[in-house]
Amino acid sequence: MTILELLREHVSLDIECVDRVYLNGYIPALQSSGGLVYFLEHQRGQPIASPVLLGEITQSFASQVEAFAKREGVPIVHFQKGQRKDDVAAGYRRKFTKEEGVVFIGVAQEKMRGWKARKGTHGKAVRFLFSQQSVFVRHYYFYLQDQEFGPAFIKIGAYAPYPVKVYVNGHEWAKQQMKQARLAFEALDNGFLQCSQPERLQTICNGLGREQVQAFFDKWVSRLPWPLTAEDRQAGYYHRLSIWQMEISRTQVFARPVRGREFFEQVIRENLDLGRPDRVQLIFGRQVRRNTPSQFRTQVLQHGVQPTLHVIYKHSSVKQYFKENRALRTETTINNPHDFDVDKGLRNWVYLRQLGMAINRRLLETERISQDCLLSCESFERLSQPTTTESGERAPGLRFGQPRVMALFAALCRFAPGLNGFRHAEVRENVSRLLGLAPEAYSPSQMSYDLRRLRLKGLIARIAGKHTYILTTYGRKAVYLMTKLQQRIFHVASSALETTFTMPSQLTRAFRLLDEELDKLVTNAQLAPMKS
Repeated sequence: MTILELLREHVSLDIECVDRVYLNGYIPALQSSGGLVYFLEHQRGQPIASPVLLGEITQSFASQVEAFAKREGVPIVHFQKGQRKDDVAAGYRRKFTKEEGVVFIGVAQEKMRGWKARKGTHGKAVRFLFSQQSVFVRHYYFYLQDQEFGPAFIKIGAYAPYPVKVYVNGHEWAKQQMKQARLAFEALDNGFLQCSQPERLQTICNGLGREQVQAFFDKWVSRLPWPLTAEDRQAGYYHRLSIWQMEISRTQVFARPVRGREFFEQVIRENLDLGRPDRVQLIFGRQVRRNTPSQFRTQVLQHGVQPTLHVIYKHSSVKQYFKENRALRTETTINNPHDFDVDKGLRNWVYLRQLGMAINRRLLETERISQDCLLSCESFERLSQPTTTESGERAPGLRFGQPRVMALFAALCRFAPGLNGFRHAEVRENVSRLLGLAPEAYSPSQMSYDLRRLRLKGLIARIAGKHTYILTTYGRKAVYLMTKLQQRIFHVASSALETTFTMPSQLTRAFRLLDEELDKLVTNAQLAPMKS
């Protein structure tokens, strides 16, 4: 069964949604030494900008946290080195019964970039010179249960410039909206297994944006202890949010999970080359050049019996895995929006969400194309033998096994999922490399001849008014089939038939058994040559 048939006939729920999101919060006015000095001397009204003042703010914040915890009855937990914070949080969340509130407060000593000072003098005046350095300071984790977002947390650095990290989950937000709308659903970890109204669920998932995230943050800033006062925030010393990491997922739940698992393992086997630069650019929609900084690779990770397909582009990636043995999860993780030529501002939320959804779809389309490559015997013969077109033009055959033809087919496979087509020079570069030739050894005129016979055979078509070609549906099937046959069957079979091939294999043993059975058949039929 192909991916197209499986996804069309055996998927009971198909949902696209933002998944985990990590945000940075920073105070723009405190990112420079001059801004810090201005804050201490003008906003706080101190004669000298001294690091002692920063220490007082830190101590005041710690006192606020302790008072808040005592007043609200919130546990304070000191994380131990090497302890998994998520495991600790899960235990406390199971005991939490309120619809909304602080579940517990975690405390940890962690590294950050903070302001440190050294004393200087200007005449008789004493001044402190500030510079940002790596420091270990106390961080407070406020683990939250929110009516709109469900499980979330806000982490606050207790020392200047008071960095903040925020975690929310789009699937958990959608679950809360479904509950409020009284719509029935069944959860699949941080996702959905089934739903009574899938279209309504997808509409809800599409509704999560920067406005909801900003409202969540503003609400908890007003409720939680905070390093700077409300007066400071009104004067412009407030945290601005930026996107640190964003995951966009597509979850396809299978009505028959066993078939889905078999399909996914087959997809992994067929797409181990997705990490090549030429295929990465098709999936991520970005042009990859020789100087593009990235580790282009496909990883197949095995956690127990749970395989994961992982394709990397710069700091970002797309992965697939079979979630909870029930659903295919395709998930793009954007670790740095600069990979896609936009900054980290929260205003780019919609663009990054749409980008992640498009990457997920391209990966699935690439996998679908890799399986959709069946040809009839007549089509195979028409491809390999010379033919004449309806207009009377002679179309030379493309013979299977001929190195130049096979290099052509393999090169075209790399452009199959592309939406913008390909040009003469792009294919020529790939063909010469696959043949192991220098670029000048495979000339432009040879490439033109090959493109002409590909066009006359109906494998490619030229876009009107442009020197650009696209693969036809027939061409896409043909090049994938021929390349698969060459790489997966004939290369292996020919190695087994070589007398110098000594590596034991099932195929080698099968050929030996076949020889023995044929010898028996000849003997029994008395066809062996007579001895004189």
